[in-house]
Amino acid sequence: MRSYSAEEISEKINGELVGTTTFDILSPEQLELANNDQISFIGNKKYEKLWAASKASVAVVNSDIEIEPGDNRAFIKVKDADLAMSKVLDLFAPALPQFEQAIHPTAVIDHTAVIGEGSKIGAGCYVGPNVKIGNNTTLYPNATVLDGCTIGNNTTIWSGAVIRERCHVGSQCIIHPNAVIGADGFGFRPCPQQGLAKIPQIGNVIIGNAVEIGANSCVDRGKFSSTIVGDGCKIDNLVQIGHNSVLGKFCIMAGNSGLAGSVTLGNGVIIGGSASIKDHTTIGDGVTVGAGSGVTGDIPAGKVMLGYPAVEARTALKQWAILKRMATAK
Repeated sequence: MRSYSAEEISEKINGELVGTTTFDILSPEQLELANNDQISFIGNKKYEKLWAASKASVAVVNSDIEIEPGDNRAFIKVKDADLAMSKVLDLFAPALPQFEQAIHPTAVIDHTAVIGEGSKIGAGCYVGPNVKIGNNTTLYPNATVLDGCTIGNNTTIWSGAVIRERCHVGSQCIIHPNAVIGADGFGFRPCPQQGLAKIPQIGNVIIGNAVEIGANSCVDRGKFSSTIVGDGCKIDNLVQIGHNSVLGKFCIMAGNSGLAGSVTLGNGVIIGGSASIKDHTTIGDGVTVGAGSGVTGDIPAGKVMLGYPAVEARTALKQWAILKRMATAK
């Protein structure tokens, strides 16, 4: 196990070391659970009060911290403790599962597929006809890439993930276990003969670069053209993205949230956990939709929305305050 001194860590994250400690750091841990051979962080002033009771010998802190580290303890001051801590976690991250051979003999790869240099394909994977996989991309065991798909460079497809036919995944993406890219969009119409007639979904999905799709999430293929997830988007676990939705760059969708069909998100939109967005809705750049909210109409850029149905945050808070006073009134 690799260990680091406080000085080494401070240098690696470009921090300012305040105080000294004789302890070497073996791993990171949250403040309440840390021991003296561990490093933690204080990302918000409200957590400064926890430092005195913590056994951590080092903490990554924001530069405006108002307490001192104490005896045989040290702070590493940075501009953004949360962001700097991501670099610390990288220092201690264990190695990913290893491949004894680049392409496992039990993988089924069509003879028309093109596999880039340095790419690895694990046991039980299936790679269909006319698939193109870039360089240094990894398919972990039992991943599936169906006919006509393309996957860029340095992308990771985890076990159980399915990339369905004619879909495209960019470079430096991570598709987590059991995520599905390109399932049929949810299209049915009442029909006298069938009860419900299935509407064919003949489009595909286009995933940009540096996108992360969480475990058990689903991005449905377009009815006509493409469902699009823009560069840098981060999608949590158990998220539904409906057919023909278009996400701009660097959007975030938290767990159990969902977009119905033909939703358009601008750049930098944040969708909180369990929030739901009505079909054919447009949400402008930089909008935040709070957890559990229900969006039923278009939202201009920059708004913060709360509630079900969602309204501007200031209005929602006023409504909740009024309801609370009514509930407690005698």
